[in-house]
Amino acid sequence: MEIRLLTAADAERYRNLRLQALQHSPEAFLMTYEEESSQTDSLQQYREKLQRESSYTYGIFKGAELVGIGTLQAEKPLKVRHKGNVFAMYVAQGERGGGIGKRLLQQLIQQARSLDLEQLHLTVVSANRAAKALYASFGFRRYGLEEQALKWNEQYWDEEHMVLFLKKKTPE
Repeated sequence: MEIRLLTAADAERYRNLRLQALQHSPEAFLMTYEEESSQTDSLQQYREKLQRESSYTYGIFKGAELVGIGTLQAEKPLKVRHKGNVFAMYVAQGERGGGIGKRLLQQLIQQARSLDLEQLHLTVVSANRAAKALYASFGFRRYGLEEQALKWNEQYWDEEHMVLFLKKKTPE
């Protein structure tokens, strides 16, 4: 398996896996499958997303097939430039349990360190025990809970806010 930074040339494969994610794990993403699949210029939007400054989307390939994705977004405003956000993590259903999520998260943390970020933030649906366990295994800790954060088809999901401190401030 190969892990690498995705480029605009990967937009179609990324879109296909993203739509799969929205179908199979609707509670884990802000957008719905219907919203995202109905966008007529979505392939161009994905190309642009994969080229955004301060955004790093990695993919894991099994041969030519994209089987896992994750994004690190570094903050730009001066007062929060020390922070980054991990989002859009997804591993294809048939590939789960094989360490792909772990490799993706390791890569995103390595990228964050190379950017000299001090904190990584993420949100995870409270009921997603596997994802929470993965994040906790890297040292992420919960610092908040947003009840009823997402609602779709009359169902609510709570989200936990988690942080990983890559650098702690030095005592004064």
